Amino acid sequence: MMELLPGFSSVVLAMALALMNAASVQGGKVLVFPVDGSHWINMNLLIEGLHTRGHEVTVVRTSTSWYIKEQSPHYRSITITLSEAMSMESQDFFTDLLGKMLVLQREKDSMIAWVSFYREMLTSLSTIHHQACQVAVKMFENKALMQSLRDAQYDVVLMDPGLPIGVLVAHELKLPTVFNVRWITSGEGHFVVAPSPMSYVPACGCTVTDNMTFLQRVQNMLFFLMNTAIDTLVVSPHYNRLVEKYLEPGTNFYQLLQGADIWLMRVDFVFEFPRPTMPNIVYIGGFQCKPSNPLPADLEEFVQSSGEHGVILMSLGSLVKGLPIEITDCIASAFAQLPQKVIWRLPGEPPSTLGNNTMLVKWMPQNDLLGHPKVRAFVAHGGTNGIYEAIYHGVPIVGLPLLFDQFENILRLEVRGAAKGVDITKLTSQNFVEALQEVIHNTSYRDNMRRMSDLHRDQPMHPLDTALFWTEFVMRNKGAAHLRTESYKLPWYSYHSVDVVCLLLAVLSLLATGTVLLMYCLCFKLCRRKDKLE
Repeated sequence: MMELLPGFSSVVLAMALALMNAASVQGGKVLVFPVDGSHWINMNLLIEGLHTRGHEVTVVRTSTSWYIKEQSPHYRSITITLSEAMSMESQDFFTDLLGKMLVLQREKDSMIAWVSFYREMLTSLSTIHHQACQVAVKMFENKALMQSLRDAQYDVVLMDPGLPIGVLVAHELKLPTVFNVRWITSGEGHFVVAPSPMSYVPACGCTVTDNMTFLQRVQNMLFFLMNTAIDTLVVSPHYNRLVEKYLEPGTNFYQLLQGADIWLMRVDFVFEFPRPTMPNIVYIGGFQCKPSNPLPADLEEFVQSSGEHGVILMSLGSLVKGLPIEITDCIASAFAQLPQKVIWRLPGEPPSTLGNNTMLVKWMPQNDLLGHPKVRAFVAHGGTNGIYEAIYHGVPIVGLPLLFDQFENILRLEVRGAAKGVDITKLTSQNFVEALQEVIHNTSYRDNMRRMSDLHRDQPMHPLDTALFWTEFVMRNKGAAHLRTESYKLPWYSYHSVDVVCLLLAVLSLLATGTVLLMYCLCFKLCRRKDKLE
């Protein structure tokens, strides 16, 4: 027995050291720069997970934040007061944008209207980034605040780089950075950190697949060049001015953006098209998904009353308050023709054509409903949160894309046979009914979505746990520079080997010229010798 004690003591000591090490990991400090709206839903999940693991989280927000509350059990907040509310913090901004888009899509021949709209769009985009930069200005000008951030000794800055002011603050504080990302200033995040061949990687806003025709590749390149031009001329100048004013000389904003330690990419290649990637990109697509919980009694009673026909869900996300009344009337009229029951999240006015089979709600437990066995289809706008929840639960989609990347998202599901898209500008009760019946009665849609669900779930760990692990990895190791290529520091001509190609062409040109001259001299001498002999 006495001989076992030394071994037993060593085991206890090892366990104690392991617990001490675990405690040191769990005691980290995280500074968070989120983006409001639906992006905050994703960020808040990471914040809750970090809080549960014992980390102290501080969130930078504005006083007019739409979703980000000042008080929370999971974080403390630093509130920045601006002279005016940010455009993105108003639901009216997206509702107005949608209304203008719908009018323009119906008047496709009006070039003047399109030019006017895009000029207004670019002005709004510039305004949004200018307003975001004012948050950084307020922080940099507040010396006491910046000193308190230094004194707090944060371990990592976690941010959504859609509005990348956190990149500048993190650089000033000399802290490693983790991006919770799909979108950055120039579009989809991969385009600034990973090789993106235009021959098979669709550019942002271009609704094509990864198998393009020649004309589609031309279109794809034009979209890429347009996105690059907008980022260079409209967006980046705001951040470049901040860099010049507040950071050390020689600092490059775009290099700061590209130099993040870890990119938590809200992408799963079950849904996305395959493309090149990098070692510091971690894929967490669907990290918000979870098993469904039992429904509230009133919803469960309504769902069960559907009998063998089942239920259709409809939600168009959190950004848009409502659709024009003529469109909601068409949708309601179509629903009224179906034997299925319908649960429709509709914040706006009830349509006049509403049927007895349709329940309107201001809010619904979307994840729990999608996991219910009686749900037959999900009518959605194509936002990634809803799409991943539908994939997780294996529910096919009828897509009504409205804005931004939603058109591309629905296209990806259509290519995989798991959704059917409907152009909302051409929506009628008849074609909407036909789309619903096709998705409900053609079992291939559900089979394909269930296949995607099986693939999505077949992972070594849940995507949320993956995200938390890599955030803590950066905290433990003071960054992840060994995973990050330094290629982003190269000038464009070096990155694309233009200088090397030019050198090789010059050498080949010299060799060709020398060869031609040599042949000319030889021919000249031979001709002179021949003349002498004659």
